[in-house]
Amino acid sequence: MSLSPAFLDELRARTSLSALIGKTTKLQKAGREMRGCCPFHNEKTPSFYVNDDKGFYHCFGCSAHGDAIRWMTDQRGLPFMDAVKELAQTAGMELPAMDRQSAAKAERAKGLHEAMTDAATWFTEQLNGLAGTEARALLDRRGISAETARTFDMGFAPDSRGKLKTALKDYGDPMLVESGMLIQVEGKEPYDRFRGRLMIPIRDARGRTIAFGGRILDQGEPKYLNSPDTPLFDKGRTLYNLDRAAPAARKADRVLVVEGYMDVIALAQAGIGEAVAPLGTALTEHQLERLWRISDVPILCFDGDAAGQKAALRAAHRALPMLAPGRSLSFVTLPQGQDPDDLVKAGGAAAMEKLLAEPQPLVDRLWQAELAAEPLDTPEQRAGLKRRLGELAAGIADASVRSEYQSDFRRRCDTHFTPQRKPFVPFQRGKQPWRPGPAITSGPVTSEAKAVRDSGIDPVLAKAVLAGLIRHPAEIARHMEVLGSLRLADGALGRLFEAVVDLALEDKRKANALDSAHLVTILARSGFGEVATDLLRADAMPYTFTQRLGDEARAREDLDEAIAILIARPEVDAQLAQATQAMQTRFTDEAFERQVALVKEKQALEMRLANLCQSNEDARSLGSEGN
Repeated sequence: MSLSPAFLDELRARTSLSALIGKTTKLQKAGREMRGCCPFHNEKTPSFYVNDDKGFYHCFGCSAHGDAIRWMTDQRGLPFMDAVKELAQTAGMELPAMDRQSAAKAERAKGLHEAMTDAATWFTEQLNGLAGTEARALLDRRGISAETARTFDMGFAPDSRGKLKTALKDYGDPMLVESGMLIQVEGKEPYDRFRGRLMIPIRDARGRTIAFGGRILDQGEPKYLNSPDTPLFDKGRTLYNLDRAAPAARKADRVLVVEGYMDVIALAQAGIGEAVAPLGTALTEHQLERLWRISDVPILCFDGDAAGQKAALRAAHRALPMLAPGRSLSFVTLPQGQDPDDLVKAGGAAAMEKLLAEPQPLVDRLWQAELAAEPLDTPEQRAGLKRRLGELAAGIADASVRSEYQSDFRRRCDTHFTPQRKPFVPFQRGKQPWRPGPAITSGPVTSEAKAVRDSGIDPVLAKAVLAGLIRHPAEIARHMEVLGSLRLADGALGRLFEAVVDLALEDKRKANALDSAHLVTILARSGFGEVATDLLRADAMPYTFTQRLGDEARAREDLDEAIAILIARPEVDAQLAQATQAMQTRFTDEAFERQVALVKEKQALEMRLANLCQSNEDARSLGSEGN
């Protein structure tokens, strides 16, 4: 079928835009135009205008703009041809003639639509009559009100093999079989497909009944039964409740995907009308495209059980190749053992809104799934994780999104598998410096442990810290009391350290800004010039804070960490010595666990120190790349 510009112009001219929009949006006269609150975004002050003379609408808040056809495709979510057909029918216009084959197909579809409409009406009559007593009791048990049942045109199929067939006999068995309402078995009479079930009509985007879902009233299998695929119904392209959810979703600026139509109905009854559901299948590419026409980031709300999480992950993988800038998915996981129906019954809409307030981005869902897929204890297993993540990212068609995912996965792996140093907390007056946990063995400190503590701090690390303090004098005041508790084993270094601290204190009292060059000059007058200069020449020291050039913020952070390690190591060594001596005296499980814990704490300190060296290597590498 070919639609000429002249036909489309005539269609727009015959359509009262304000009447069309006024069916779902409250409009008021405003001069020669109509005005109301925009249906495309939430607002309290009207900024949405409809001009019948010019045949367009415009929102000054969100810039939504279009004509009658655009309204049907954007606000109603209809495909272009369906929008044109519906507007033409309302305007009393005949569509351009179709070829013979298309015309026959359209006539056939018209008959099927009428049959499905009559079937829906008959099912509703059964629900409201004597035969529907048990079905109404089920609705009552499920907390579904009579008003909600009417809104969704719910019905009931009696437990009979021929009552629907008789009621719709004028359509003939072949058409009813084609519509999916009857089952044809070779050599036997066709019989009703739905028997003894609560009936839920499934509609297309134009609101026409195209299929049914039936829920069994008592025990039995299958619990839910959908119509088969027919000329009207393709379950892989259909989303339950799309016709009602699309306008609500545009107003709420979100669309929710839940697992089944009973969840959709329960949410709608609670006031959340922007939910849709697939029909017994995993989300397909066609359904995802339909969702993205409504919202850039649909929210998938699946159950917290294994089946629900598996369905969420399948949807995530299926969406990956189709991602585009700004277009993605997000996820909400419901509490274990609950679906949206259970949740809103227990806590109302507020319980659901609380979960919806913090949806999980697609990239987080993929990362968590792969992280939990296999153990990550060996290099080979970690390499496997990186390979799987790389394959996921490689499947994204859009080059810019693919590059972002590759970078994001690399950053996550680097962060996850790089030992994290403990943040240094500067000492504050009135608080004790860092100490390891108390020794489990009670009693006085042993002579061996006392000797370890009295031996003082590591002189090599002490030299590096002293050099760092001379490079960054402003850091001295931040750690004054912590540094005052250090015991330097080397006499010359100890005297230099005391001089540096005294100068910093004097400078603080004078409110001067002590810089490195000024500090060295004053130290030279006190006889420490040579040793201070030697320390500042120590570019061979493998720390960022001893280097003459580099990232100032990074150097200060690394100096904080070095001071923390400098303080902690003697204490850990002393307590480890005491725990070891206690073990040699008398073995107990408690003493052994304490010794193991202290060994791990010592190893952690060594790892933190190694990280400081690596920090310097990283800084040098970045500097080389920059040059």
